[in-house]
Amino acid sequence: MSNNYLGWNEYNLEMKAGKKALSGNYGRAARRRNPISDCPLTAALAAVGGKWKMIIVFWLAESPKHFAAIRRAMPGISQKVLTQQLRELMSDEIVQRQSNGPTPARVVYSLTDYGHSLLPLVENMRLWGRRHIERFNTRV
Repeated sequence: MSNNYLGWNEYNLEMKAGKKALSGNYGRAARRRNPISDCPLTAALAAVGGKWKMIIVFWLAESPKHFAAIRRAMPGISQKVLTQQLRELMSDEIVQRQSNGPTPARVVYSLTDYGHSLLPLVENMRLWGRRHIERFNTRV
């Protein structure tokens, strides 16, 4: 095994530590470490894996959105989880947050140029998901 490999407990502790390092509304989130640095699939899954991140990218591809608009588009996500996922996407430079005016300001989230590079992947996953649903619906 490589020295870069982290076991699940160490990975979990590091992710929790990274979350605590976030610095409120004004600072930039701490960069999260890729648990297996030589593996491109692990790097991709660390950046956009999970239940919500690709869906967030999908909705932000349509247009920049306020936090409340993202929540309306994704009724199954809690405020806490959406905030966490947006912060992780910002730390990976996929999403940017723009504040419009003094506090309390309305905040707009949008994809960065780097985030736009994910759109072909999002569309391919969406199409594959549709075929996957149809495959199993025809068996019933």
